[in-house]
Amino acid sequence: MVYVTGAQRQDVVVVGDVATDVFIHIPDTNVAIRAEDGGQWLEIPFGTKLLCDKSAIVAAGGDAANAAVAIARLGLRVALATFLAHDQFGRDLLVGLRVEKVGTNLVRIDDPAETNRNYILWYGADRTIFVRHQSFNYHWPHLRPSEVPAWIYLTSVGPNALEYEHQILEWLGENPAVRLAFRPGTAQLEAGVEGLADLCARSEVLILAEDDAKALLGDGSKDTSDLLGGLLALGPHSVVLAMRDGGAQAADGDHRYVVPPFPDSTPVYERTGATDAFAATLVAGLVCGFPMERALKRAPVNAMSVKHEIGAQAGLLHEEALATYLDEAPADFTVQVL
Repeated sequence: MVYVTGAQRQDVVVVGDVATDVFIHIPDTNVAIRAEDGGQWLEIPFGTKLLCDKSAIVAAGGDAANAAVAIARLGLRVALATFLAHDQFGRDLLVGLRVEKVGTNLVRIDDPAETNRNYILWYGADRTIFVRHQSFNYHWPHLRPSEVPAWIYLTSVGPNALEYEHQILEWLGENPAVRLAFRPGTAQLEAGVEGLADLCARSEVLILAEDDAKALLGDGSKDTSDLLGGLLALGPHSVVLAMRDGGAQAADGDHRYVVPPFPDSTPVYERTGATDAFAATLVAGLVCGFPMERALKRAPVNAMSVKHEIGAQAGLLHEEALATYLDEAPADFTVQVL
């Protein structure tokens, strides 16, 4: 699939922070998982040295870069609007994006900030991520007519980006034909329902992990139907809840959709980026004009694939590979439309 929208230069502009991801694998020795207070806690000895049997660096990581790479591999023209520092991490990140055919014409250098780095403690198949957003001088660029995309995909930005988001909303108001996909990041979710109201109302599709939706709506006991209804009440055209197992539930004004995880008998290797892969693949389908049912069926394939590699991008599929998985899927892998 090589799909060209009415946009002249890029089908999608992904907006959000990027980072160098540093993975540190923690071996089983002297480490434990404790379940308590509705969550899990990683316990390691304090004040000592632990052997690290594996480590890895992903130069161009973070939610926005993960989404941009996923969309580019599916054959769409994508650019990334983000901020870097003039340091080695920033230079390596630019190289990584260009290798993946992600447009960097909207990347801005902001000194004296440092390029973001995420530190990921990887234990078993799961991980805990230490995230720090630099205080960039966020500002929405002037886009020439040829740079106006068909879609904006907005994801995680830093806690000082409120004015930046207002600028994006103003620009979207001036360009009503541009559709918005919104996948809030950690700092955005902390703004709560009131802080996200305008972005949600402008969104063509709002995508959240189930736990994030519960936190945003302020009631961890809500069932899926209540969550979908509560998110739709914020004003987006459609909402999608990505589940931890790789499946999802979605809703719009007319229907509710349920898609299971993609069938896979291989053990999970590492989970980082599975929700990014799901969300970006879903949006890529919508950009191509697919109905929600078809877009939802494609998304769990990429969510499954990235769990078998280190990091959020190594397992991302190109269009041909994704199509092959779908062609060979069992007959019962379907999307329920309710």
